[in-house]
Amino acid sequence: MLAVIATLNLIINIAWFLIIASAIFSWLYAFNVINVNNQAINMIGRSLYQLTEPLYRPIRRFLPDMGGIDLSPLVVLVILYFIWYFLNTTVASALLG
Repeated sequence: MLAVIATLNLIINIAWFLIIASAIFSWLYAFNVINVNNQAINMIGRSLYQLTEPLYRPIRRFLPDMGGIDLSPLVVLVILYFIWYFLNTTVASALLG
């Protein structure tokens, strides 16, 4: 069972990294720091969007419109942190103790 918890921790860490990378990429794109006409950059952006959008879409239904500020990545990170903390404290200690 600890292998399952370790695998879930890995998945949470990968999702965390992808969300942070997607947020940084969107800022670089919004401020024209990166060349949007470059095909490799465009492919990275589309990939990050396709990987993170399924996580954001349900959250965006419940969040109010903030006038151009998207708080869904922050909400998803808080939810992921809660799941990670719950797994590592409650579930792991119940299995070990």
